[in-house]
Amino acid sequence: MNKEIFINEQRPHESGTKHVSGQAYYTDDILEPPGTLYGAIGWSKKAHAIIKKINLEEVIKSEGVVAVVTSNDIPGRNDVGPVYDGDPIFPKKAEYFGQPLFAVAATSTELARKAVLKAKVSYKTLKVINTIKEALKKRSFVLEENKIQKGEPIKKIREATHKLKGNFTTGSQEHFALEGHVAFVIPSEDNDFKVFSSTQHPSETQQIIAKMLNQKSNTITVEVRRIGGGFGGKETQSFIFAAICTLLSKKSKRPVKLRVDRDDEIIITGKRHDFYSEYEVGFDELGVIQGLNIKLASKCGISPDLSGAINQRALLHLDNAYYLENILVENYLCKTNTASNTAFRGFGGNQGMMVIENIIDNIANSLKKDPAEIRRRNFYQNFKKNITHYGMKIEDNVIQPIYDKLMKSSNYKGRRLMIKKFNSKNKYIKKGIAITPIKFGISFTTIHLNQAGALVHIYCNDGSCHVNTGAIEMGQGTYTKIAQLAAAELGLPFSKIKVSATRTDKVPNTSASAASSTTDLNGAAMLDAIQKIKNNLAQFVKRKYKVRNGEAVYENGLVKFKGKSFKFNKLIKEAYLNRVSLSSSGFYSTPKIRFNKKKFHGRPFLYFCYGAAVSEVMIDILTGENKILRVDILHDAGKPINPAIEQGQIEGGFLQGAGWLTMEEVKWKSNGQITTHSPSTYKIPAVNDMPRSFNAEIFKDGRNKEKVINKSKTTGEPPLMNAMSVFFAIKDAISSVGNYHIIPTIDAPATPEKILMSINSLKAKL
Repeated sequence: MNKEIFINEQRPHESGTKHVSGQAYYTDDILEPPGTLYGAIGWSKKAHAIIKKINLEEVIKSEGVVAVVTSNDIPGRNDVGPVYDGDPIFPKKAEYFGQPLFAVAATSTELARKAVLKAKVSYKTLKVINTIKEALKKRSFVLEENKIQKGEPIKKIREATHKLKGNFTTGSQEHFALEGHVAFVIPSEDNDFKVFSSTQHPSETQQIIAKMLNQKSNTITVEVRRIGGGFGGKETQSFIFAAICTLLSKKSKRPVKLRVDRDDEIIITGKRHDFYSEYEVGFDELGVIQGLNIKLASKCGISPDLSGAINQRALLHLDNAYYLENILVENYLCKTNTASNTAFRGFGGNQGMMVIENIIDNIANSLKKDPAEIRRRNFYQNFKKNITHYGMKIEDNVIQPIYDKLMKSSNYKGRRLMIKKFNSKNKYIKKGIAITPIKFGISFTTIHLNQAGALVHIYCNDGSCHVNTGAIEMGQGTYTKIAQLAAAELGLPFSKIKVSATRTDKVPNTSASAASSTTDLNGAAMLDAIQKIKNNLAQFVKRKYKVRNGEAVYENGLVKFKGKSFKFNKLIKEAYLNRVSLSSSGFYSTPKIRFNKKKFHGRPFLYFCYGAAVSEVMIDILTGENKILRVDILHDAGKPINPAIEQGQIEGGFLQGAGWLTMEEVKWKSNGQITTHSPSTYKIPAVNDMPRSFNAEIFKDGRNKEKVINKSKTTGEPPLMNAMSVFFAIKDAISSVGNYHIIPTIDAPATPEKILMSINSLKAKL
């Protein structure tokens, strides 16, 4: 492979200009044929209730209404659960506030939304379970609990010189993608349907719809050109909208578009899982963990959705970058009367990492030591202390050089001294600083999802190349990187490569674009397809020109064999005239991975990504207001395919993580009604929330030791965890109020209110 031509090139995003100019086509931009109808959803106003009656007479009579669908209109499976049942399209019993009950198609969106408000629904209200603690008390779970044990944790805790107990909570997070949920369905002959959906998982969308209609999968084609952000929120949560839209199209026999507004979207869909933990830890005088006992529980909502895999990944990342020789974890998946929570960038890994980071931080505070020192003492090592609590040997560990380099380049120690001096002189304004590491595993932990297909054509008239894969372009630059890989492999200009919309009738049985594996999987599948075409060309040249065996070199528009050189365009044309196939499918499956879920043991990941971040913050102890002053990041991207795109992912991921840990707070009333369902009540980071000084760099010595394209490493999910440093910098600033003698208690997100509560609690102990 001739990767050095276009690989590691600072190439702009292939749709960047179209994004900022408004020319990029999304699902809502597709031209609508005459007769298109527009959908709206009527949802439950109760969080838990028996539905006594739904009277839709006034809805049906409403202006512009053409079709109304309920559960009675579903010929097949009334459920969109991806793994388990539990998420009915239209339920018999309401289980959360915002759950769809029926839907309408009308001649305009405005008329459809007005119509659904005329429904008369009578309920018999039932008791609501709203929180993790309520669910634990009532033993309300969506799946069985998990239990993991390594070594003798209880014994080691008992024998340890020092011990700590505590609890910690990380909150939920709304996905808030720029493009909301939207579906557009066009019916065809033979009861076929063309479905355009803003989804990260077209193949499962196809399967869900086929099962709902009780039809064969080959009657449903799902197409996705691009989506305006997903972050995991369109991995499963998009299914309900695509399914309802298809149902409306089937009943009306007309094209239907369903685009929900932001309020309805937030009310109807699930979010990042809240996690609650209780822990007991034993450690020595140096702060090295001897034993750890954790009770971990997550808020799953009404169904499993992806909670099984998300909680599993949380358990797999409880160690973060630390060697835990003796550990016991009990994990509970709590059922609550809220929308089914789902995938969100990090997929549970970051919630698990926050648990251990909080424990490490508390150990340091209890010993009156710098947390940076305690973190380093507990790191995995290279030749010993390198086996995880689930039995995987770490063979690519670079956390220590990354950590040490960042400590030096950020002047962490010097700044920490200056901050302590600042705090001693300022009564109401306090600063804090923290450094946190990252070790994040890459692969789907559901083993069969680690596969991908591709379809590649080379056209005989001009030698241009058309690529189709299962990858979804979400703004992360996957199409750009795949095109770069194709250009490098064929020795062609970037302009001669076209990566087209993902379609289930071109590349079937695709996995979701998720788990930070999209480019790894789909790029490798594409290269497999290209290699097959190159083999065809090599056999043709060998036959016709009697060239010797040997690998051809593709570069600068030429194809060079031993003793013979061809212009690429002419060779392609000649091959076509000699009936040589210039099209091929490709396939890739991730090697080495194996994992026993019952024993919680094996190798669930192909490789790890590493990184570290230093954050400095300032807080006002009278108001709780806070500001990120400076951030330094050093992140392992291996040998990047496109450094510019990776840089964007590192910076964007950090800011999204900072939002989760400092300001984005999802709240419910005691009756199960969500109250933070619009930009007026739910705050996401804005321009003013950017650090005043933001220094993010790619670790230049990074190389992936595994057989991954270009020796690169992903930058989808891992950079978000760099934001942990912000949370612990805030905690450090709070600690200064008590002259660093008392361990602060604060849960995430560290909102101004929680900062004030933590400060007041700390002052009460002085």
